[in-house]
Amino acid sequence: MFKSFSMELAGRTLTVDVGRVAKQANGAAFMHYGDTVVLATATASDKPRDGIDFFPLSVEYEEKLYAVGKIPGGFNKREGKASENAILTSRVIDRPMRPLFPKDYRNDVTLDNIVMSVDQDCSPELTAMLGSAIATCISDIPFDGPCASTQIGLVDGELVVNPTQAQKQVSDMALTVASTREKVIMIEAGANEVPEDKMIEAIFKAHEVNQEIIKFIDTIVAECGKPKHGYTSCAVPEELFAAIKEIVTPEEMEVAVFTDEKQVREENIRNITAKLEEAFADKEEWLSVLGEAIYQYQKKTVRKMILKDHKRPDGRAMDQIRHLAAEIDMLPRVHGSAMFTRGQTQILNICTLAPLSESQRLDGIDDMETSKRYMHHYNFPSFSVGETKPSRGPGRREIGHGALAERALIPVLPSEEEFPYAIRTVSETMESNGSTSQASICSSSMSLMAAGVPIKAAVAGISCGLVTGDTDDDYIVLTDIQGLEDFFGDMDFKVGGTHKGITAIQMDIKIHGLTRPIIEEAIRTTRKARLYILDEVMAKAIAEPRKEVGKYAPKIDQISIDPQKIGDVVGKQGKVINKIIEETGVKIDISDDGNVSVCGTDQTMIDRAIQIIKSIVTEIEAGQIFTGKVVRIMNFGAFVELAPNKDGMIHISKLSEKRVAKVEDVINIGDEVTVKVIEVDKMGRINLSMKPGDLSAKPEDKKEAKDTE
Repeated sequence: MFKSFSMELAGRTLTVDVGRVAKQANGAAFMHYGDTVVLATATASDKPRDGIDFFPLSVEYEEKLYAVGKIPGGFNKREGKASENAILTSRVIDRPMRPLFPKDYRNDVTLDNIVMSVDQDCSPELTAMLGSAIATCISDIPFDGPCASTQIGLVDGELVVNPTQAQKQVSDMALTVASTREKVIMIEAGANEVPEDKMIEAIFKAHEVNQEIIKFIDTIVAECGKPKHGYTSCAVPEELFAAIKEIVTPEEMEVAVFTDEKQVREENIRNITAKLEEAFADKEEWLSVLGEAIYQYQKKTVRKMILKDHKRPDGRAMDQIRHLAAEIDMLPRVHGSAMFTRGQTQILNICTLAPLSESQRLDGIDDMETSKRYMHHYNFPSFSVGETKPSRGPGRREIGHGALAERALIPVLPSEEEFPYAIRTVSETMESNGSTSQASICSSSMSLMAAGVPIKAAVAGISCGLVTGDTDDDYIVLTDIQGLEDFFGDMDFKVGGTHKGITAIQMDIKIHGLTRPIIEEAIRTTRKARLYILDEVMAKAIAEPRKEVGKYAPKIDQISIDPQKIGDVVGKQGKVINKIIEETGVKIDISDDGNVSVCGTDQTMIDRAIQIIKSIVTEIEAGQIFTGKVVRIMNFGAFVELAPNKDGMIHISKLSEKRVAKVEDVINIGDEVTVKVIEVDKMGRINLSMKPGDLSAKPEDKKEAKDTE
């Protein structure tokens, strides 16, 4: 027997089955939202993992293509590595859940979500977020929940809770908010330059809905919840802290950490660590947790100085941004490049343009997302933080940062009709000391403009941090946090946007939620900083997009043809289109609605290809003049190719004003000649003339001469 619980959520039924499947997991929730089905499980190890100083939480979101009636493409007919959407969803589930586990808990925990059926109007991502929270709450794993999540759209100026697929297509906002009973714990948003006040309204609309979901979760926990198990605490012994303070005084620790040079601070901490290791050489049990103890000592020192003394590690004011610099055209042969520097954070972004055929194809569970025209990739090499390690490709963090910058820039990109290019920007991290994702937004925006992409507005990104005290009213919001303030603070609130409004938000916190005043202040703070970056830094490097793409970028011209004529342009087995490509060296893309994009680096060849295509699709009529190649000679005349698969004949009498005895006396095979269409007969045969008099005469002149006769 199993228990089933249901509630109405945004006009659709949310059902949770407990005890139906996966009974050996610590907690399992079989989630149904509409026809979307997700199995969410929470599992923990019996013992803590040895030798670690962090909570080992793994979150998985597995997209099964059978959920949408698909067989995976390619040679391997089973799901492979996680898609980008799956990775991003795993991160969104992780962020609100992680702070609610005990800080001294070191048992391995896995939250696994398997998407088994998808109703496109009922988000599987949202269903998995709720499922993970419910599975953990009813399990015996220590967890300070529940938490709940809601998505908000903005359609025709109205906020929509958990929008359907059709509503998402026209929505100006894609907002996800997670909450505990009292506070907001996670925000993720993409938006079409939505004003700050509207965003705040949407966040707390979601927070209200989350309270109803939490009440629903409480009823499930009351009936099915297991008692929470005990665990071995990995907290640092208080006597170790006391011993450390006798050797390294708080004043010494302040001097060690309060510097704007990351390398200097790290060297200071290395010296302190060596000093303490020597002092505690005979206390092996202390040495195993010494690193965590020093980390917490630094954290307490930094937080106390910021909160009580209003002093930041690098001496800045609370609302002061680090030194900023921006420049473009760093790399001569790429299509566009720009570098943005903020203190010890530096991003070099490179923009590449290509035909639309090079857009990224997507093979996932969202039927509306089959390709991606704009791609932003973020790289984080170890040298950027002064470390050494082999490069193993992008991890979840790199993919997440790239997606955040991508989301911030999509609202300002031109449409495919305005700018028929696939666009890739790559953010290379040159140096990192906090908020490289937001520096990526700034450098990408400039790189796009430098490449001649006509974006609607420049976009800048900035993050702010938070240090809280013992009460909700005791806090300080910090503008432009560096790495140390991120590590030891309570929040990383990232906002990207234009002068007009917000295009992206991502909020990470380490505490049990934020109050409304903190969120409002964070959004106001980031707006002020964003406008300063846009006006005083980025605009001075490049104020607007260049009028044309660079000389090394491909040029693309577009024409529209009758869709019925596409087959004529392509030809049997692609022979016609391949011949055009071979002759001109261009790339040709034809969409089903008859839009033809011709791409190349030589404008003359682009024009030639377009001329050929037009000649193929244009109906030949009397009076038209063509330049074509002689392809066949007969005793009575010659055949000229006017367009692929379209030949006309010049009778020997029409080769010259004078009498011609032999066709070869005037033209030969391979000659390019200018001819005029005299008539197209009832059989569709095209008769041509090379006579100068015919070429110069207008059709109406010929008609008048005939009438006179």
